[in-house]
Amino acid sequence: MGNAHFDRLSAQQREAVFAALRNVLGSVPIDAVTPLKGGATAAAILRIDAGKRSYLLRIEGAPSPLRNPHQYVSLRIATDAGLAPRLYYHDDVERIAVMDFVEQRPLSAYPGGPLALARAAGEMVRRLQSTKLFPYFVDYPDIVARLWAHVCRTGLFAPGVLDPANERLAALRNAYVWDRAGSVSSHNDLIPANILFDGQRLWLVDWESAYRNDPLVDVAIVLDNLARTPELEAALLRAWLGEPPGDELHVRLKLTRALTRLYYAGVFFSASATFPHTAADIDVRAPSLAEFQSALGEGRLKPGTGQTKHVLGKMFLAAFTTGAPTPGFDGAV
Repeated sequence: MGNAHFDRLSAQQREAVFAALRNVLGSVPIDAVTPLKGGATAAAILRIDAGKRSYLLRIEGAPSPLRNPHQYVSLRIATDAGLAPRLYYHDDVERIAVMDFVEQRPLSAYPGGPLALARAAGEMVRRLQSTKLFPYFVDYPDIVARLWAHVCRTGLFAPGVLDPANERLAALRNAYVWDRAGSVSSHNDLIPANILFDGQRLWLVDWESAYRNDPLVDVAIVLDNLARTPELEAALLRAWLGEPPGDELHVRLKLTRALTRLYYAGVFFSASATFPHTAADIDVRAPSLAEFQSALGEGRLKPGTGQTKHVLGKMFLAAFTTGAPTPGFDGAV
């Protein structure tokens, strides 16, 4: 087996990868190693073709202070429940996992269209929340606040520009009430890139943020991505809950949705901060979704650039502060 795809790893992690593959494959020779795009994750993701099977090798990046130490426990529970592809091997210390590779089709090809997909997503969240309880990591408002505090320290914005967002976050944290005893197993990052359709059913992948949480966190995230009309939202909520939600749940969902939107604003701004920037921004105004899509189509914004990530951060921040629709995580994003 050639080492070209593993050269960037330390010698220790490289040997751990080879040990993982030997454990899973035995004497079966590797036919091909193909790097895959991993969405927003920092992990290296490789398709391993060996014999007549295909596997996915996931190699986590360097640990961060926000790293969830329970992801592999959660992944194993999800795998046993049939929600995640089969897990063959994992190494918690070196942060390596080998699982089945899912040959995916676009979510837009889901039979029955967006309405059927919304219902399937709601049922999937219900199944996830019925599994054996994932370990506790952190209260969700706390991790949102920690990520947002990091954004405020990056120097992306001039002093005072983010004060209104800070004040709104403080007010939301005071209004948000959740009893940990009601926590459920949660993926906590149910964006479309982490929901795979194999032509027959949905799978959930990328469990690095999985821990027990308020059940509305996964619901809020998936609503903003797969149920962007009132009809689709109602269908997803009914499939998840088994009945139409009441007024009290809608109030809590609004608060939770604001927190998830600020979290993703923090994700995009943190990514933007890794690119060179000349001066602190003095403006948090965001384009509309139509303006954003037009800028992408005309080439004024390019996917993956620091500028585009910065604009996306502003759009999620606007959704947090005003309740405007998020840009979502579609292919253009």
